[in-house]
Amino acid sequence: MNPHPLNRRAVLGAGVAGLAAASGLVQAQAPQLIRIGSTLALTGPLSATAQVHKIVGEIYIEQANKRGGWLGRPLEWVLKDDQSKPDLARTLYEQLVTADKVDLLMGPYATGAILSAMGVAQRYDKVLVHHTFGIPSLAKYERAFPAWSLGTDPGTTVPNTLFDALAAGPKPPKTVAVVTSKFPSIQFMSAGAREVLKKRGLTEVLFLEWDFGNRDFGPIANRIKDAKPDFVWVGAIGLDGNLLLDAMKKIEYVPPQHFYLYPAPGPLVSLPEAKNALSVTIFEEQPPFTNAPGAAEFIKLYHERAAAAKLPDVAVEVQAGASYTAWQILEAGVTATKSLDDKAIATWLKANRVDTLQGKLRFDGIGNYGDDLMRIKQVQGGHWSVVWPKS
Repeated sequence: MNPHPLNRRAVLGAGVAGLAAASGLVQAQAPQLIRIGSTLALTGPLSATAQVHKIVGEIYIEQANKRGGWLGRPLEWVLKDDQSKPDLARTLYEQLVTADKVDLLMGPYATGAILSAMGVAQRYDKVLVHHTFGIPSLAKYERAFPAWSLGTDPGTTVPNTLFDALAAGPKPPKTVAVVTSKFPSIQFMSAGAREVLKKRGLTEVLFLEWDFGNRDFGPIANRIKDAKPDFVWVGAIGLDGNLLLDAMKKIEYVPPQHFYLYPAPGPLVSLPEAKNALSVTIFEEQPPFTNAPGAAEFIKLYHERAAAAKLPDVAVEVQAGASYTAWQILEAGVTATKSLDDKAIATWLKANRVDTLQGKLRFDGIGNYGDDLMRIKQVQGGHWSVVWPKS
């Protein structure tokens, strides 16, 4: 007889304890998630464009995780809906840092929300990479980094690029109508355009503003028609351009030449009335942009996801390009420093260039901005095509 008989309950208890210990070991060995928090305007006036940024972020996270994540750890994107409201964006970024305790932040869509997020990031010393901030002079926080490559003085450089393109065209305009949303970055850029056109000897025949979120563009279309401009600058954001063109169609008016600042790119390009419309871009599906490392794979994936989401245009363009660039910038900082330390990441980004879809970006200028890489594109045959500069 065994002098030390084992109690069956003790054996079972030991077995359960052993399994629990083994399970705990497995859990301990599983790599901890890197959680990246942000908001997007998934509802509200900016949702048509924000949907593009959502698709891009999902693609990037999946691609990164297939490569093994960052620092050998898988990524999780904690995304909240700011409803196109900057004040709500501020509250949600506070939640992301304090309640959700995310490791890193990614910026939202549009200048107002980004400015709100920037204030929260500054309060907690967090890096904030942002992709669509239109007023560089307001970027006072030293750990905020732009993926929107419009230089430090876009109110001057972007309109000059546009009017250079027009001057080289078959019918250089002499008279200009400036109509614009009061959305902060749009209003800022339109004010810059007014100064530039005057310095270039052009005549402003109409200036008109509307409140952000306006949906009645009938009176605006009539005022433009009555002014008879050679060229119409539209300070558009989101679906403003579509709504204005619809209103113009109802009164049988076709602008001779027209420009839309930050439209919802898919809905605008698919509108017949947008023929020959101009806009700005930093990336389009054509060389040399498509020669960037990783561009071909990203374009293929975006086509699939955009089609599944039933977007009106599945092409990768300025919004998608800027969004993907922002993720590339954040990953570069994490990979180079081998850490999630915000101070270390910010220091490295300021001192180095980052390879992106747009090319090599630098962040050593005022407000961490680098070069103005804005080009002019045009709706041709139902697609956007870059037309300026000629090179």
